[in-house]
Amino acid sequence: MEVSVNGPDFIKSELIPVIAQDDDTSDVLMLAYMNREAWDETIRSGHVVYFSRSRQRLWRKGEQSGHVQEVRSIYFDCDADAILIKVKQVGGAACHEGYRSCLFRKVDLKSGAVENVGERVFDPSEVYKK
Repeated sequence: MEVSVNGPDFIKSELIPVIAQDDDTSDVLMLAYMNREAWDETIRSGHVVYFSRSRQRLWRKGEQSGHVQEVRSIYFDCDADAILIKVKQVGGAACHEGYRSCLFRKVDLKSGAVENVGERVFDPSEVYKK
C-alpha cells in the first residue's frame, strides 16, 4: 500500500539528517541536519538552510563564507527521515575547514592510519576571522 507523503516527517524527529551532494560530480559534500523551519526556508529560498546543533539556531549555509549551496533537487527516503539535497556548491567549498567536502579524511583499512585526501579551497582563519 502506497502512503502519500508530502515531505520529511518532522513529527517523528525534530531534526532530520541531510546529505548534501554535488549535482554535477556526485561528490558527497557534507552531512548536516534540518528542522521544519530550515526545511521550509530551503524550499522557499532555493538555498540550503540547516539547523546548527552547536549554535541551536538556523544556519544559512555560506552566511559567513559566501560558499552557499543552491538547491538543484531534493529527495527523501522511504521512512521520510533522511534527506538528500543535490546542490550547486558556490565558491568551491562546503567544509568550514576550507575543504571542498567535509569528508576529506580517509582511513587506511590495513594500518588504521588517517590521511587528508582533500585540498583546501580557502584558509578558514581568513574567512572566519574570530
